[in-house]
Amino acid sequence: MRYFIWILRLAVFVVVLLFALKNTDRVTVRFFVDTLTTDIPLIVVMLACFVAGTLFGLLLTVPASLRRRRELAALRRDLERARAEAVVVPAAATTAPPSSDVVLPMHPL
Repeated sequence: MRYFIWILRLAVFVVVLLFALKNTDRVTVRFFVDTLTTDIPLIVVMLACFVAGTLFGLLLTVPASLRRRRELAALRRDLERARAEAVVVPAAATTAPPSSDVVLPMHPL
């Protein structure tokens, strides 16, 4: 599965690179109201948009990643607490066997 993901990433990169190399014309870029930049190669604009989109996508995954880390830490604490209780319980559960006059059921009916 890991190799498949890397092959998919490589394929996307190659497709974007080939698309960018075919579009090397000079363009005029207008930012917001009065900012104007002229004669920028389209490949640079496309690369900047690709990088900005990738960074934005990664930033969107940060909250979920932090939430998973907090949940993992809580589960590890619960596991350690359960292990500590499991060590203590058998020592406390050692009681005397029932006396001979106690009738124990043979079946759980």
